[in-house]
Amino acid sequence: MSENLVIVESPAKAKTIKKYLGKGFEVLASYGHVRDLVPKEGAVDTANGFAMKYAPIERNAKHVAEIAKELKKADALYLATDPDREGEAISWHLYEMLKDRGALKDKDVHRVVFHEITQRAVNEAVAHPRELSTELVNAQQARRALDYLVGFNLSPLLWKKIRRGLSAGRVQSPALRLIVEREAEIEKFKSEEYWTLAANSEKDGQAFSARLYQYAGTKVEQFSFRDEPTARAAEQALLASAHGSLRVASVAKKQRRRNPSPPFTTSTLQQEASRKLGFGAQRTMRVAQKLYEGIDLSGEGPVGLISYMRTDSVNLAAEAVAEIREVIASRFGQNHLPSEPCVYKTKSKNAQEAHEAIRPTSAARAPETIRGKLTDEERKLYELIWKRTIACQMEQAVFDTVTADLDAGGQSTFRATGSTLVVPGFIAVYQEDRDDNGADEDSEMRLPALAEGDSVVLQGILCEQHFTEPPPRYTEASLVKALEEFGIGRPSTYATIISTLQQREYVEMDKKRFKPTDVGKVVAKFLTEHFTQYVDYDFTAKLEDELDAVSRGEKEWVPVMREFWGPFKELVDHKEENVSRKDVTTEKLDEQCPKCGKPLSIRLGRRGRFIGCTGYPDCDYTRNLDETAEQAAQPEKIEGRQCPQCGSDLIIRRGRYGKFIGCSSYPKCKYVEPLEKPQDTGVECPECHQGTFLKRKSRYGKIFYSCSRYPDCKYAVWNPPIAQPCPRCAWPILTVKTTKRKGTERVCPRKECGFAEPAPELAPAAETAVAAVTS
Repeated sequence: MSENLVIVESPAKAKTIKKYLGKGFEVLASYGHVRDLVPKEGAVDTANGFAMKYAPIERNAKHVAEIAKELKKADALYLATDPDREGEAISWHLYEMLKDRGALKDKDVHRVVFHEITQRAVNEAVAHPRELSTELVNAQQARRALDYLVGFNLSPLLWKKIRRGLSAGRVQSPALRLIVEREAEIEKFKSEEYWTLAANSEKDGQAFSARLYQYAGTKVEQFSFRDEPTARAAEQALLASAHGSLRVASVAKKQRRRNPSPPFTTSTLQQEASRKLGFGAQRTMRVAQKLYEGIDLSGEGPVGLISYMRTDSVNLAAEAVAEIREVIASRFGQNHLPSEPCVYKTKSKNAQEAHEAIRPTSAARAPETIRGKLTDEERKLYELIWKRTIACQMEQAVFDTVTADLDAGGQSTFRATGSTLVVPGFIAVYQEDRDDNGADEDSEMRLPALAEGDSVVLQGILCEQHFTEPPPRYTEASLVKALEEFGIGRPSTYATIISTLQQREYVEMDKKRFKPTDVGKVVAKFLTEHFTQYVDYDFTAKLEDELDAVSRGEKEWVPVMREFWGPFKELVDHKEENVSRKDVTTEKLDEQCPKCGKPLSIRLGRRGRFIGCTGYPDCDYTRNLDETAEQAAQPEKIEGRQCPQCGSDLIIRRGRYGKFIGCSSYPKCKYVEPLEKPQDTGVECPECHQGTFLKRKSRYGKIFYSCSRYPDCKYAVWNPPIAQPCPRCAWPILTVKTTKRKGTERVCPRKECGFAEPAPELAPAAETAVAAVTS
């Protein structure tokens, strides 16, 4: 008989903890959440103290039954779900379900938390259990109730006022507003021209550059030279006053120290993994979960490699710091070790200081020692966490900086700046990346030895044209950073916020940056105009702070809910009655319809926004949003070609997925063809043996290869095909696949075969040339 039953969330974690606890303990997994609000209206009874109606999650019912069965054999129950608010709620829900079944009679129930899955941490947690935290559970219940009430009231409103299938959320909506407002800034931005002047100088055989700092007694600003004539005139005046040389007017030497970045929180890990590894927030958290739950390194069972990955604390345990300092001293030398440990303060007001930052469970476990035991993505993320943790306890980096002012005569001065890294310190291990290629203040330019009064050769003046640029669209890293700065959501929700916006097709990725779709813009506009307070960044952050206060026991959750619900429900009801669909989905233009003379408006259709006549359906005039009336009236004709079906002219038209060739008699004739004709590879289709592979482009712009007899034959592959049979399964073709990890390979397209062999001779062969390779 097991004396103690321990419950964790995942089966992988259960195996590891079972090994650590040994005899007398049985460890089972709940497989995540065990119950949730009933998925229908009325799950939160707003008239009865916000009582919540829960229902078991069907897919996990068998796991709860197994836990109840095993509990009969045990004397004590240890609830060991994750050490955050969500984990506390899972333990509480399981406790309530077992209590309802009568399974807890005469059983001791304990709550245990650990922030790393190591034998020491697990045994220490079990030795010092506590009770379930009512405050944490109430905060999580309030958060869930708020999300439910917002979703179940705003989403149906969006269905009525915009289109079916849309949703709005308490934190996703302000996040969408961030992206849409940034896009509006970009669209309104007007680029301005400006010019810069720099002296190309030389002293003692070493060339260097100096920017113009003062011209004719006036400090040079960004727009001091707005056009080429002004810049060229200044260039000639400077050349004339300098007479081929510049005099060193002053030299200032300083030493600057740079501190290492603190260890990772959830937010900073997501940001750095995006910048350095190209990982999305969801991918980062998925891989971090595996590292936390454990990897089998020696055949003796999984070992947890990192501490808990959902945290907003930058604290490190004293024993962890001691081990890190030992590793620094042995690997990098005592000169890289500060006399006292580095201590970091958490910026987040609600950071739980009892928690730790994300760190390796053992600093002595260097990435290179376990490289062969990890997948590529696990290795990359573990190495990132290990380096950041080691670096945070290392010495500062020290730079020698030099600023020299060079007199060009005529009250004009050039300024040269340079820096040299003299003590690498933590930079020897790790340096944080920056968003959007921001200028690096530590970028080095070595200057020659300069002293006041020296003369340097002026080889010429570089006169360059520039244009101001709009603010960049958000990347995953910069969006997570903005969400954290505005207090929108919490670290554990960032990945979910981003995935929800993408799944709802409110945003799309364009060169790894978020671009709002037409539907996303309309939804954001509707919410911003009609529910201003509830998508306001300060309001969202204030509500999060109130929920945090509930978790600390400083506030009761029901008054917080009541304060939110009354005004919100009143506003929803008012907008449902007084706002029409037309008001939301159309935008009037100061332009007349060329067909009937009525006003034109921007409208939202199934394929996005377009310009249409307000006289519809009597007038059917439409055009694309980015077309002028002249372009729509005179579409580009395909010279020398007529429609093969009706003989009318063929023209270039625009649709949802870009330009295509269509009949000018549309809608009477619906003939269309692609603007770019598919390229024939000449490789025979292995399925029908009648067609050949054509190189095509999907609606999302991705290249693929499919049979020329489509739709009669639907065989297709993603990689370039070659007319070589598979040596393993004799399939008539192979494909050429290139990845960063494995390089170029010949690969069998049949998954069940799995054949692959290196083919460096095909890299970087053009796809058309690849197709010609034969056996």
